[in-house]
Amino acid sequence: MSIEQELQTRSESKCELCAATENLVVYSVPPTCDGSADQSILICDICREQIENPGNVDANHWRCLNDSMWSQVPAVQVVVWRMLTRLRAEGWPQDLLDMLYLEDETRAWAEAGSENTDDKLVHKDSYGTALAAGDTVTLIKDLPVKGGGFTAKRGTAVRGIVLVADNAEHIEGRVNGQQIVILTQFVKKSS
Repeated sequence: MSIEQELQTRSESKCELCAATENLVVYSVPPTCDGSADQSILICDICREQIENPGNVDANHWRCLNDSMWSQVPAVQVVVWRMLTRLRAEGWPQDLLDMLYLEDETRAWAEAGSENTDDKLVHKDSYGTALAAGDTVTLIKDLPVKGGGFTAKRGTAVRGIVLVADNAEHIEGRVNGQQIVILTQFVKKSS
């Protein structure tokens, strides 16, 4: 039996991430894939395209991970963990990551192949000054907070910021007691 036939049987001819039934391809999960069914998954073209091209990610497509995260297949768990980690700035993926349990070996595999963006991305404020986790920034513009029901006023100091690992344009901070995502173009580093 070929790898594709094994994966078709295992997945019931559905994408193992979003359950689509058309345009299915074998995806070898990096970095140490030996080409076996245990280290591969069957996915649709849409999932494959978004996994391989992070700039084309549609976060709403990945809400399907709410179901596929419960798969017992380690290769599926690895890809789910990587996508949730990549999308965690959206908010809802972090909730799923908090619920996701991976065996130590599976977690090591997931972390080994994920993009370690902490070393590559540099978060800069509106004046081009590099930001670091824990810095204090000041808002340079009134910002309406979606879902918060308030406006974060210009001049508000945000202490102890958190850098969003996969997006150099986003930081997180607490304003009016609520944790929010803030675009770096609207802040100035406080000295």
